[in-house]
Amino acid sequence: MELLKSIQQVSIEYPERTAFINREVSITYRDLWEQSSNLARYIEEYSNQSKSPIIVFGHMAPEMIVSFLGSVKAGHPYIPVDQSIPTERIKKIIESSKAEFFIATEDFAEETLLEYPIKYIKNTQLDEILMQQMMPSIEGKWVKEEDSFYIIYTSGSTGNPKGVQITANNLQSYVDWMVSDFSIENSGVFMNQAPFSFDLSVMDLYPALSTGGTLFAVTKEMIANPKVLFDELKYSNIEVWTSTPSFAQMCLMESTFNQEMLPKLKVFLFCGEVLTTETARQLKIRFPQAKVFNLYGPTEATVAISMVEVTNEIVDSHSVLPIGKCKSDSQILIVDEEGNQLPEGEKGEMIIVGPSVSKGYLGEKEITDRVFFIKNGMRAYRTGDVGLIKNGMLYYQGRLDFQVKVHGYRMELEEIECNLVKSQYIKSCVVSPIYREDKIDYLSAYVVPSEHSFVKEYQLTSAIKKELAQLLPTYMIPRKFIYCDQLPMTANGKIDRKKLSSEVMT
Repeated sequence: MELLKSIQQVSIEYPERTAFINREVSITYRDLWEQSSNLARYIEEYSNQSKSPIIVFGHMAPEMIVSFLGSVKAGHPYIPVDQSIPTERIKKIIESSKAEFFIATEDFAEETLLEYPIKYIKNTQLDEILMQQMMPSIEGKWVKEEDSFYIIYTSGSTGNPKGVQITANNLQSYVDWMVSDFSIENSGVFMNQAPFSFDLSVMDLYPALSTGGTLFAVTKEMIANPKVLFDELKYSNIEVWTSTPSFAQMCLMESTFNQEMLPKLKVFLFCGEVLTTETARQLKIRFPQAKVFNLYGPTEATVAISMVEVTNEIVDSHSVLPIGKCKSDSQILIVDEEGNQLPEGEKGEMIIVGPSVSKGYLGEKEITDRVFFIKNGMRAYRTGDVGLIKNGMLYYQGRLDFQVKVHGYRMELEEIECNLVKSQYIKSCVVSPIYREDKIDYLSAYVVPSEHSFVKEYQLTSAIKKELAQLLPTYMIPRKFIYCDQLPMTANGKIDRKKLSSEVMT
């Protein structure tokens, strides 16, 4: 595969260059390549299932990237699972994926895996494997073409996560676009803010490694401690910034967050949620030497599919920023309910066609057939996103269904509701997104409570959130809980979500 060969070539030409740094720990390209080859040979020796998925658990450790490459060099796709993911969700991922290996790059409760036929490589064992001097991995075994390279689990409307399969061809198409169409130079320093279980991380991971760049990790511990975060940023030498707009907004609250703090910063890349005009304007004032790009794309189309450089002219003339133009090897069509292409200026569903489109959800044929299809000999995906084209530019206009993005994380409101009603304290509920400045600020839950002994509402909320923490990642737990005797209904007997949303806004 071209991507892997590019990384291999960097390891040969610049073996001592730092590939990844996480505060006090780092790894060179030589060690990245050699250690991943050692792991690949171990996997080849002990694997009984061709192309079976491999779960890699942890949080922004060098060993995670080593494990990703080791997996694909052995011919297996990897599934990144961040340490913040609750145990119950991890179990669902294991059951759905039928993964053959579980690699833990840090401490993990091994008893969680006892009920599954999965080969467990704990962190201490992993260290031993990576340090062994084994034979080089066999290039013929590498993941290639239509083999799955990685599988990202996203929120599912049934209450279960679903695995998006991204092939080697998908990823190559994406990386080629990033390297050719953006101001990305060889050996640059890329910020890695998104956990690896969130596909925004791919935006910096493989463009960096394929061009001999250095990934600078911004961990959740750093984000929780702004003083540490900004002290680290001062010495990071970041040239390419990739994050959600929300993270940038948080950074803008610090007055010293400017070009003086990050003198080498050349490019901002934003995806995962709406970039507001005001955020873009502030960034362009604070960082006059840097370009700001707004990107759009679902996980199913490999990170991002369209982009626009947000110039001063665009900022001054737009209240809502465009998501730009589609990359050259793909198409975004705007269609009506019957699938007919709409003329410029009319809103409809965005359909993505091209080599970035996933081959579907792992083990979910029915759901795959519902949203993936073939058009003009290429794979196509019904995004469920509403868009329109105006003056040749694409504009995002929201969702057709109840799928939303909050601070960059995509989720199904129905999945959250499915897990909420598992609480002993809830009879029924509805989850609704709350907007501020044309983007979702947080989720609110409207709850008809069961009988309970709590005197104060905040006590009830605390008990519900404690239960939810065992079922859902923190980012999927509603911020606000509103209690009511019954949920309003529409004339046809459905819960009136619009009425609930309008009541909380007034």
